[in-house]
Amino acid sequence: MNRTRSLHAESPTRAFTLLELLVVIAVITLLAALTLPALVRSRSAAQATVCTSNLRQVGLATQLYWDDHRGIAFVERGSRTNNGWNYWFGWLEDGAEGERRFEPATGPLWPYLQSRGVEVCPALNRANPRFKSKARGAAFGYGYNLRVGTRGTSGVPIATLRSPAGCAVFADCAQINDFQPPASPEHPLLEEFYYFDLEGPTVHFRHSRRAETWFADGHVTSTLPAPDSEDSRIPDEHVARLPAELILP
Repeated sequence: MNRTRSLHAESPTRAFTLLELLVVIAVITLLAALTLPALVRSRSAAQATVCTSNLRQVGLATQLYWDDHRGIAFVERGSRTNNGWNYWFGWLEDGAEGERRFEPATGPLWPYLQSRGVEVCPALNRANPRFKSKARGAAFGYGYNLRVGTRGTSGVPIATLRSPAGCAVFADCAQINDFQPPASPEHPLLEEFYYFDLEGPTVHFRHSRRAETWFADGHVTSTLPAPDSEDSRIPDEHVARLPAELILP
């Protein structure tokens, strides 16, 4: 027993000093600072990959529609019914922002897409307090080229496009709203938006300041905004316009 006590007395448990703990904390903090940007980049790349896949599926549905309708593009907004409008993405009721009913089954792409799940880009953060829904839940996070499916027309014949590989049909879209409650000039909000054109910044460059874009020939690529077209009301959202040469049919 005495020998045991003697061994314990000769081998006391050594605790960390305050200096050693501070060094460990500093090392952990440094490693976290080095790792975090890589994790952010990986997350952003994964979101862009999902977004590209979404647009490819929407684009494939569009090509199937063209095949079934003599190569004529559908219009961005068609008939009016039941106190609402039939848009390319479905029926949207009139009424208060965020409270309107939405029905996707009336949209021209529904027979080809059926189950929902590819309609919203994962980089569109609807939980952001600066985000405003237009309907009950999100309707669509992508926008359609208004020049391809102009309202009040029968749609552009795809065969007449000057360059299918250079004509953007769908892109990441959103709009800065400061004119419909709960948005105001003093409190602008980001909202989903459903088309893009030569006027007004409505393309959302949400993937490291690039927008995923589907072109009429079937390819998807990341695009840059037109120079000096960015909406300054919420600058960190990077809402701008595509270059004109990618919009004109």
